[in-house]
Amino acid sequence: MAEQKNSFSSSIGAIMAAVGSAVGLGNIWRFPYICGKYGGGAFLIVYLLFVFLIGMVLMMSEFVIGRRTQHTPAKAFSTLRPDKKGWNIIGVVGVFTLFFIVSQYHLVSGWVTSYFVDSCTGTLAGLGQNADAISQYFADFSSSVWRPIIFATIFAVITGIIITGGVQKGIERISKILMPFLLILILVLCVRSLTLPGASKGLAYLFTPDFSKLTGEGILAALGQALFSLSVGMGVMVVYGSYIPVDDNLFKTSIWITASDTLIAILAGVAIFPAVFSCGLEPAGGPGLVFCVLPQVFNTMPAVVGSIFAALFFLLVVVAALTSNISLLEGLAAWLSETANTPRRKSTLIFTVCTILMACVVSLGNGAWSDFHIFGNNIFDFVDRLNSIYMPPICALLTVIFLGWVMPEKDVRDELSNHGTLKIGYYKVFLFLARFVAPIALIAVLVSGIMN
Repeated sequence: MAEQKNSFSSSIGAIMAAVGSAVGLGNIWRFPYICGKYGGGAFLIVYLLFVFLIGMVLMMSEFVIGRRTQHTPAKAFSTLRPDKKGWNIIGVVGVFTLFFIVSQYHLVSGWVTSYFVDSCTGTLAGLGQNADAISQYFADFSSSVWRPIIFATIFAVITGIIITGGVQKGIERISKILMPFLLILILVLCVRSLTLPGASKGLAYLFTPDFSKLTGEGILAALGQALFSLSVGMGVMVVYGSYIPVDDNLFKTSIWITASDTLIAILAGVAIFPAVFSCGLEPAGGPGLVFCVLPQVFNTMPAVVGSIFAALFFLLVVVAALTSNISLLEGLAAWLSETANTPRRKSTLIFTVCTILMACVVSLGNGAWSDFHIFGNNIFDFVDRLNSIYMPPICALLTVIFLGWVMPEKDVRDELSNHGTLKIGYYKVFLFLARFVAPIALIAVLVSGIMN
């Protein structure tokens, strides 16, 4: 077992930071929509099975590898099996995955930050309830040259400043502030949404079981959301695993993170869709929900109330995006610090600048460079496909195969049991899921994404 260098100061700190990593844009603009689309309560049942039986297994796998080696993915796999150095490819894939995801995350988070400013200044309210005007505003904004880049840069710099504070004084401290704040915001929005007339239609959309809508496509969507909602498949949880205190129970920590991430995703649906249905609007997912549908919802409310709740909602999304972005950029900075022995500040600065430059390229793919295509996709869509379909499932698949079949089993058992001090009656089930079920699930998601 490697000696622990950097670590969170407590179990609560580790959980807050990892929950912050898991809770992101996908919880808010994707999960509620696909939950309603594929049968509400029926989808939720399947999703819960997948997130706890497969998603959590992947998270525990990354935690075990990270804490056991005290390394980033760049060195973790060769440390565990120095005779099989080919597995270092996982670290390479993870770095490329993180780089593209962080770059796109900067950009989309910048969009949200811009809309938060617009909600405070009254710009969104000035668009009224005109759906065409609101959609055109988003189209013009996202394809413009400077505004998206400026806000992406602001967001990236804030993230970088937090990371330079270190594991305890930076990541852990801000997570302990932001996560309770995020929960308060989402609960306030839930109360407001549920008090609107006709809110029950939104709850029915989310929670009424309709197994006729739970198609094979819906089951794969539940599986994909379960896998990607927990920030697995990018090496982030390997890095965070190396920061988890050596006496923490990884099983209990993973349960807390998985349950918290799922709860916030469900609360996001409760905050959003009763309001959407109350206003007689059609549900949507992705950017269309956040940037086109919800501004109409807020603009149907009395002027001052609508502006306040618009600001609160976009602040909620900014906080969720920031907590995720911290973990993503930390993964890159930690990798460079370890492989090149560079100070944290320098590593963070280098990757902050590099990902901002890549975010500029991705942003211009929506506007000035929209005619440039890669395999039939503009730059933004190409990077989005890499981030959502190809690279995370491949990285997660290689990681779980390594843990289940390559990593010495005695090391896995020793790490989960905290060197024999904890009972791990679940171990055989965990190993079966890691060796057989999780790889099959990841292959199914990967093939489905490629086929579609």
